[in-house]
Amino acid sequence: MSDLTGRVALVTGASRGVGRGIALGLAEAGTTVYVTGRSAQDICATADAVTASGGHGIAVCCDHCDDEQVEALFKQIQAEQNGLHILVNNVWGGYKDMLVDGEWTWERPFWQQPPWRWDSMFQAGVRAHYVASYFAAPLMIARHQGLIVNISFWAAQTYTRNVPYGVSKAATDRMTSDMAHELRTHNVVVVSLYPGWVRTELAQDIIAFFDAAEEFKQNAESPQFVGRCVAALATDSNIMQKTGQVVVTGALGLEYGFTDVDGRQPQPTTLENH
Repeated sequence: MSDLTGRVALVTGASRGVGRGIALGLAEAGTTVYVTGRSAQDICATADAVTASGGHGIAVCCDHCDDEQVEALFKQIQAEQNGLHILVNNVWGGYKDMLVDGEWTWERPFWQQPPWRWDSMFQAGVRAHYVASYFAAPLMIARHQGLIVNISFWAAQTYTRNVPYGVSKAATDRMTSDMAHELRTHNVVVVSLYPGWVRTELAQDIIAFFDAAEEFKQNAESPQFVGRCVAALATDSNIMQKTGQVVVTGALGLEYGFTDVDGRQPQPTTLENH
């Protein structure tokens, strides 16, 4: 088990799903975790779960599409903790209103997708990750140490039946690469992390819609497994070798020797089986 006692992390969009799981995975390692989201009730529940799991959870309401709120968040972290060790850019607004009149609209061709869907994926995704990194970088540079994890996916590299999604994830990966180049001399690492199939509330609803529950059950990883991946990365003394790269959750579990919460070993996703 990783030991991150004394480390401070921020997980954006941690109300539920992958973000909540990442916060809990970091909590297992003793991390102080700031969790953000727009619902006070949800982020407080996540923060309480972080504390109950061995970390110290701090909830901060924050709309990551509002730069002033994001700036205030980082000022609070600096004032309370005198720095930041880990930033996980997880916030995402791209799945809004995908089910319309009983139709799952994800696979509609781009000319039948509402233009606002592009904006939601970039504003509450790529741009939100950029702005959080913009405010995090100086805090990490001051310590000459840090880890920025951008949650991405295989859609960056292959067609996944939704044009805005693929473009947004490709942009995320390019942002990871370029940020890593500029932060390397400051000993700050930036990676894109690809989860596999994850047992989030939304994913289980989607899988049920497509009647693929058994395959999902056999192959999916828990949200907390993604958090264990972040914790393992943060304690890797050779992590600089990974900066600017894409890393995959299942592969990290095998490399670092940890399992999911149920003891299973999730297998790495690839371009072929994503």
